[in-house]
Amino acid sequence: MEQAQQTAAAQDDPASQTDASAELAAAKAKAEENYNKFLYAMADFENYKKRIERQFADIATAGKRTLIERLLPVVDNLERALAHDADSTVTRKGLEQTLRGFEAVLAGEGVRAFSVAGERFDPNLAEAIGTRAVEPGVEEDTIVEEAERGYKYGDEVLRPAKVIVAKSNP
Repeated sequence: MEQAQQTAAAQDDPASQTDASAELAAAKAKAEENYNKFLYAMADFENYKKRIERQFADIATAGKRTLIERLLPVVDNLERALAHDADSTVTRKGLEQTLRGFEAVLAGEGVRAFSVAGERFDPNLAEAIGTRAVEPGVEEDTIVEEAERGYKYGDEVLRPAKVIVAKSNP
């Protein structure tokens, strides 16, 4: 009973009410601070997740790129074999089917060949491996022959085309 009387007396005391109000305000401020820290931590975690996802995507793309770069010489060799007359039509058909299979795999991975023959030389798309004298009707710095086709992975040049360029002083 004595404690009840003290509690009742404390409620009537303006000083104790001020202390309680101050404690309540401090507790609310601390709760608000903790809530803001929680929101910042959640935002940081979301940013971390997005960064990690981007890094994993970049790693996967780099792995694919390496594999594709290793396959391209095989495709080049098949193309060179088909460029020469084969003794047997069966051999030729087999080579053609193998080449089409490789091309289908590359296309499925987002790789596509591009041609620059007849276009003006662009070092971003082609690597000049030789020159040839300018012929009538052909402008200087025009690509007159492709030794190897170029390939793109998406919009990025995976491998530039290897070309012969028309020059007036070869």
